[in-house]
Amino acid sequence: MSEPVFRMIGEANRGGIVVVCDHASNQVPEDIELGISGPALESHIAYDIGASGVSERLARRHGMGAMLGNISRLVIDFHREEESTGLVPTTTDGILIPGNIGANREKRLNDYHRPYHKALDKWLNDVQPGLILSIHSFTPKLESKPKEERPWEIGLLYNEDDRGARHAIRLFSELGVTVGDNEPYSGKELNATMNRHAEAHGRPYCAIEIRNDLITQERGQARWAAIIADVAGRVKLAIETA
Repeated sequence: MSEPVFRMIGEANRGGIVVVCDHASNQVPEDIELGISGPALESHIAYDIGASGVSERLARRHGMGAMLGNISRLVIDFHREEESTGLVPTTTDGILIPGNIGANREKRLNDYHRPYHKALDKWLNDVQPGLILSIHSFTPKLESKPKEERPWEIGLLYNEDDRGARHAIRLFSELGVTVGDNEPYSGKELNATMNRHAEAHGRPYCAIEIRNDLITQERGQARWAAIIADVAGRVKLAIETA
């Protein structure tokens, strides 16, 4: 396997804030043929547009260690449980992924998904972060639901542990940001990585979805990284002093 499953950026400080970005890349290994067009691989179905840029800036400019997934979610979705039907998607947002029909799930789990989560588990155990930022992005409108508007600039997702989300929702709102509370997705249904690596260990986290039209360019990525870094620092302090 020549493709690295993940990238590490920056230096994580023990007890500090770290960044996890499951869908940072649209890379497809050379031995996998998905059977889709080039434009599809550049779209939101293949990766979280702008999320890598925001995560890298949080690491390089705001002193947070970061771990970024380096395989397209069309190959295997790091942000799904192993038994999930969406782990190796055959359709997504109305687009057929013919190369995934009959794919060897176990091989992809062993090659990509399990090494990614094993490394993430070890890293977080070593660092024992005071707050985890899980960075994702969402498209303003799904092709399969063209009439469904998604007005939020940022969404905070959570399952059972809403400590970080509650503080972040309030702080983003105070900055004039249009914030989604478990929108555009609900963490009650889609929170796999943070369920496994944060909630299962009692680690505070903020699972953040950024609308991708705000972060397609470097200027937007830098702006939102700065906003998120400011809010994250205050969320961590609020949790520690509660």
